Amino acid sequence: MRQNLRIAGWVSVGALAGALTTVSLQTMARGALAPLPLEELQQLAAVFGMVKSDYVEPVDEKKLISDAISGMVASLDPHSQYFDKKSFKEFREGTSGRFVGVGIEISQEDGLVKIVSPIEGSPAFRAGLKPNDLITKIDDTAVKGLSLGDAVKRMRGEPGSKVSLTIFRKDESRTFPVTITREEIKTQSVKSKVVEPGYAWVRLSQFQDRTVEDFARKMEEIYKQEPNLKGLVLDLRNDPGGLLDAAVAISAAFLPENVTVVSTNGQLAESKFVYKASPEFYQRRGGVDALKRLPAGIKTVPLVVLVNEGSASASEIVAGALQDHKRGTVMGTQTFGKGSVQTVRTLGPDTGLKLTTARYYTPTGKSIQAKGIVPDVLVDETEDGNIFAALRTREADLEKHLNSGQGEEKKDAAREKAREEARLKLEEESKKPASERRPPEFGSDKDFQLVQAINKLKGRPVLVSKTQTERKDEKKEN
Repeated sequence: MRQNLRIAGWVSVGALAGALTTVSLQTMARGALAPLPLEELQQLAAVFGMVKSDYVEPVDEKKLISDAISGMVASLDPHSQYFDKKSFKEFREGTSGRFVGVGIEISQEDGLVKIVSPIEGSPAFRAGLKPNDLITKIDDTAVKGLSLGDAVKRMRGEPGSKVSLTIFRKDESRTFPVTITREEIKTQSVKSKVVEPGYAWVRLSQFQDRTVEDFARKMEEIYKQEPNLKGLVLDLRNDPGGLLDAAVAISAAFLPENVTVVSTNGQLAESKFVYKASPEFYQRRGGVDALKRLPAGIKTVPLVVLVNEGSASASEIVAGALQDHKRGTVMGTQTFGKGSVQTVRTLGPDTGLKLTTARYYTPTGKSIQAKGIVPDVLVDETEDGNIFAALRTREADLEKHLNSGQGEEKKDAAREKAREEARLKLEEESKKPASERRPPEFGSDKDFQLVQAINKLKGRPVLVSKTQTERKDEKKEN
C-alpha cells in the first residue's frame, strides 16, 4: 500500500464535492476469497435469465451485468464505484492532472461559458484568450443551455484535432471566432504571489502528479523575491483532494522529519498504515525529492492555513497534520469531512472497481469522516458573513455516507434553519446584476479571509465569525 495509497478527487465544489475520493491503484490479484453465498447467487442468475428471456424487448447482456455491478457497489456508500471503460479513462485523467483539450479554466455566467484563466503555455493561451472572455459557441453548437460538463466534453478531443470557439470579449464589445488545435494539457494546481513585502500566499487547487514539483518551484520564486519571508498563507479552500503522496509531501515540507502525517485503518492488513514526514512515504520510485530544493526557512516561517467547506480529502489531511502538530493556525470554515480511503483495482484492461477500504486519521487519532477539520479560528467568507456556506453539500449530507467510527452521529437541527435563511438570501442575491453578485477571487485584495490571515500573521486583530460554531456529526439515517 505505502506510496501507492492515493486520494483522487474530481475538481468540483458544492454538490459534486461528494465525488471526492481517496484511492489506491492496485490490481485485482487477491488471496483466497471468502465463501460465496451460493443460494443468493443462484437467485441473481435466475433474475438475469428472466430479464433476458421475458422482458418486453431484447436487452444487452453486457449492460445488464455492468448495471448489476454498479448497483451493488453504489449501494455501499457515496464513494464506492464501478468504472466502465469511459468512466475509468476519465478517472485516470483526473488523478494525473493531464487531459487533451484547449487549456482553459472555466466557470458559467448567464448560461455561457466564462474563461476564468487560460493555462499558461496552453493552446488557448497562445491563441490570445483572456480571463472574462465568454464562449458563446463550440463549433456549431450554441453554449446557451449546455451544462458546464457538456461544454467541457465538446472542447476535449483527440490530440491534433481542431475545435472552433466563438468568443465574446465584453471589454471590447466584439465577437470573434478562434480555431484551436487540441493538445495534452498539464493543469497547474499551484498558484502563488507576494501579497505585500514580507508576506506571501500559495494556493493548492488540487493534489496532482505535478503538485509537489510546482509547489517547490513556487516557493523558490517567493523566497527569491522575499529572502526574509515573515509569514506565509497556505490556501486549501475549495481543494477537493488528490494524491495522498502529494498531501504527505506538502505536509512534510513544513513539519519536522519523521513525524506522523496521517494514518489509515480498515479491515485489510495493508489498510493499517502510518504515513510520516519522510521521503520514503511520498517519494515515487525513481523520482527526485522536490522538497530538497525548498529554502530552510519554510520549516519555521509563521503559517496560516485557509480552509472552507470545499476543502476535502487530501487537503483535510494536510490541514489536520499541520493543526495537530501546531505548525500553523488553521483559519476559515469547517471542512467537507471526506475521511475514507478508496482502493481502485483493475478488473480488466479498461474497467475497474473503487471500493471504500479504510478511514484515515489525523496524527492525534481523530477521524475526519463526516465531520471535517474544525479551524482554530473561525472566519467568515466575507465581511457580511458566511452567507451561503450552509447550502454547500458536505460528506454528512451524502446519502449512505460512512460514519466517523468514533461514536454516534448527532443531528444538527440548527443547520436546516441556517440553510433556509441562506436560501432566502440567495434568492435576493440572484436578483442583483452578475457583476455585483460575483464572489471575490481567491488571492485578490478583496479576499476577506486572506486579509484576515495576513492580519493574524502580523499580530493584528482578526475579524472572527460571530455566527459560526463547531459543526457536529449528523445522525445517519438507516
